[in-house]
Amino acid sequence: MASFHWTLTQALATGTTSKDLNSPRERINIYDGWRFQRWAESPDKLAYDKRSDITDERQLLKPWVLPSMNDFVLDPTRRHPIPTTSPDLSSVPFIQKNFDDSAWEHLSLPHDWAIKGPFYTEEVGPVVGGGMGRLPVQGVAWYRRKLTLDAADKGKSIFLDIDGAMSHAVVWVNGHLVGGWPYGYTSFRLDLTPYLEVGEGNQLAIRLDNPVASSRWYPGAGIYRNVWITKADPVHVAQWGTFITSREVSQTSAMLDLQVRLENKVNDTRELKVTTTVYEFDPSTETAGKKVATFPPAAVKIQASQTDSINSSVKLPSPRLWEPRQNQDASLYIAVTQVYSNNDNLIDTYTTRFGIRSVTYSGDNGLLVNGKHVRIQGVNQHHDLGSLGTAFNLRAAERQLETLRELGANAIRMSHNPPAPELLDLTDRMGFLVINEAFDCWEVQKNPNDYHLLFPDWHEADLRSLLRRDRNHPSIIAWSIGNEVGEQYTDVAGAAIAQRLTDIVHQEDPNGRPSTASMNYAKPDMPFPAALDILNLNYQGEGIRDTPAYAGLEGIKTPPLYPAFHAALPEKLLLASESAASLSTRGAYLFPVTNESSAPQTNLVGGGGDPLLRQVSAYELYTAPFGASPDKVFSVQDNNSFVAGEFVWSGWDYLGEPTPYYTARSSYFGIIDLAGFKKDRFWLYQARWRPDLKVVHILPHWSWGAERFGKVTPVHVFTAAEEGELFVNGRSQGRRKRGGSEYRLRWDEVIYEPGEVRAVTYKGGKEWARSEVRTVGEAKRLGLRADREIINGGAKDLAFVTLEVLDGRGQVVPTADHLVTFEVVSGPGEIVATDNGDPYSMVSFSSKERKAFNGLGLVAVKASRPGRVVVKASARGLVAASVTIMAR
Repeated sequence: MASFHWTLTQALATGTTSKDLNSPRERINIYDGWRFQRWAESPDKLAYDKRSDITDERQLLKPWVLPSMNDFVLDPTRRHPIPTTSPDLSSVPFIQKNFDDSAWEHLSLPHDWAIKGPFYTEEVGPVVGGGMGRLPVQGVAWYRRKLTLDAADKGKSIFLDIDGAMSHAVVWVNGHLVGGWPYGYTSFRLDLTPYLEVGEGNQLAIRLDNPVASSRWYPGAGIYRNVWITKADPVHVAQWGTFITSREVSQTSAMLDLQVRLENKVNDTRELKVTTTVYEFDPSTETAGKKVATFPPAAVKIQASQTDSINSSVKLPSPRLWEPRQNQDASLYIAVTQVYSNNDNLIDTYTTRFGIRSVTYSGDNGLLVNGKHVRIQGVNQHHDLGSLGTAFNLRAAERQLETLRELGANAIRMSHNPPAPELLDLTDRMGFLVINEAFDCWEVQKNPNDYHLLFPDWHEADLRSLLRRDRNHPSIIAWSIGNEVGEQYTDVAGAAIAQRLTDIVHQEDPNGRPSTASMNYAKPDMPFPAALDILNLNYQGEGIRDTPAYAGLEGIKTPPLYPAFHAALPEKLLLASESAASLSTRGAYLFPVTNESSAPQTNLVGGGGDPLLRQVSAYELYTAPFGASPDKVFSVQDNNSFVAGEFVWSGWDYLGEPTPYYTARSSYFGIIDLAGFKKDRFWLYQARWRPDLKVVHILPHWSWGAERFGKVTPVHVFTAAEEGELFVNGRSQGRRKRGGSEYRLRWDEVIYEPGEVRAVTYKGGKEWARSEVRTVGEAKRLGLRADREIINGGAKDLAFVTLEVLDGRGQVVPTADHLVTFEVVSGPGEIVATDNGDPYSMVSFSSKERKAFNGLGLVAVKASRPGRVVVKASARGLVAASVTIMAR
């Protein structure tokens, strides 16, 4: 059994196909062979439903799409009948078998049609503005692909599984409208069985319609996640049909409870036997190990065209418990469920990855995992992957998590939508806690074409889909049903919606993880927070516009509300689901520097902003108007020890929402910039979250021109040490000791002169660690460093190569902005994208030429097959550089 399952999981890991010789179930990733065409305006006079931006007559497809949700609607009376008539599609050639799509673009999935640009650069009235990333996400697109049905597949159930398509997806097979799903973040399944024919000529056609003004950030565009064909016996484990929970968890034993939901697609009753065996699982190799438990076999009689469930339990001795991990993979298991017909013929095999842990949510003590207190050190992450856009790439997502783990983060909030399923596999393996989020809005709109148009019809199906897909992931500790929804303002009416969504969470995950919603307005005496299981505060915990530096700003003003919420609802776990909202541009230091520990960014002198360059000072003191510096957040949380922790806004910069400069294209909020380079703030958080590390980070750089000579140039040091002494060219600038609410060492009166700045830090009166920065010379050469020297060829693997502009001693020149050309000079490599982390850069991510930004740049490289790939970077007046990557 173990050797069989090794084969199955290895096949799953390849992302291509999985099939056991003894089971009819097969899952095929249909990533290649697609034809694609996109129009800025509709070419087909179709629409899912009416919208504010649709002014002409359209054939509305909503009645034929609504039945796709029926499996996720609990009340049978609210399910949608399939219309008895067909829509008029006589003028739509793209659904027909004989349509000639040979001139269309040939591509592989996942695919984001907008990421290559070009950017909309108009400062006034762009088609897509800064909020949505200034990229051409809007329009209608068609994807077409041939499907083959072998003779051996006749009689099987054939499903199309789409992990994510942005947005308003509608699917046809052989000219027949099968169904669809409008919410672009939901994974969904359609049954293709009635429409397929034996042979190679089956035509799959998928229409997407992405409107403007539909999002507050860059949503991406296209079939941006994986698409699968699943072939199964007509009697099989249903979609996301297993659910494994653990209770009575200890180091010596754990009780496992299993639910298996079965689906019968034939017109007669079937008698079945179901067995489930549990193995240890190694996620790094995708292999099953030792067999550790077997659930009691169950017999079930399932009626024609119905679903049914079986439940069983088993006690597992000496479990390996899942928990957050800093430097190693977490412990996981895999369950193999097998379904036999009444003659003991194996008809289905289904695998479930899961982890065993106990989680306790305490108003006074915060979060306990396996009985141990875990402080949440989290970040918010949007779903784009920077220069790759939203097209999911496993290595790019893993790289983000690796950098966040180095930071000391142990938690991710999925802002503000269901993530790719593979991302949760990574958080399971790497030991991150997760808040999984469903919606950014409910019935009250934030944009004219956002989810408020879909919520009345689709909220139940979208939420149940998320819960069923993801509830076996041990990394998930809470389900968020909304982010800063407008219903916070509607008193009991909004609370009633929150309660309805919370009830759905409890139905799908009974006795499991709690519900929550992030609140930036609702107060403890309002009905809204009472409807939630745990309390998530956005910025209200540390206070909004409540200090003198923010006094003149318009908008909500609140004192720090942690104490008030805890007093009103003491039994509920309380945390900051969004904290800080600090702003900075990597490597950009603006003068003079505020004397405050937290200040709003402005374009006034000392306000930290440069409106010409669209930069915000990297002293990490400036914030959005509603935000707070890390220093202020740390202080308030330290004075309220019952707070479970925080999710910083944000971990990485992301496309869209470029506060404060909406003429830019990506955010300023990240601890890490869009290219993956660390801002100074990285070391401020690392010093707090990993206090045993001997971090001594000095800012700013010390390579200023003659214009700064003799001028005040404040020096700040980020460290977990208690005190430090600063030296400029060997002369002491004084010894400083951090106060009780201070989280950096500041020397604000330092006069600039070229040379060396050295910081020596102390803990307990003894020297702890030291560091220095020096004035660098003129740029002389380029340097290239790959994050990995060996990658997989012929797959979706990537190497991320860092460009550095160096002086004669090999030091990075921190102000360098040379124009650099990247090329693959030999081997089967391809440059996928370039970036430099500048939020104001409007150079296409597909460009092979890009300026360095403050000394750095990035190029992402893949290989089409095994071989030796050499990447070169060159710039006028500098010695070129190359790096070798081996593709295996």
